[in-house]
Amino acid sequence: MKRENDLGDKDEMRSEYDLRGGVRGKYYKEYMKGTNVVLLDPDVAAVFPDSESVNQALRVLIKAADRLEHPTSRKTDST
Repeated sequence: MKRENDLGDKDEMRSEYDLRGGVRGKYYKEYMKGTNVVLLDPDVAAVFPDSESVNQALRVLIKAADRLEHPTSRKTDST
């Protein structure tokens, strides 16, 4: 004996799953470039409203870190 599904023959998707307004491949080109998606904590996101401001801040941080990692070379004593 077959057990009936609770939904019966109803073949409808819930309204919150309506995909009619979607665009196929919308982010495909960016994905193929190797774009990374990073989730920011709310306090950080409040300071950086868009990706350009995040990129700019990270570039400044990279330059500052590069200067700290490469201090002027000092000769050590050979004893």
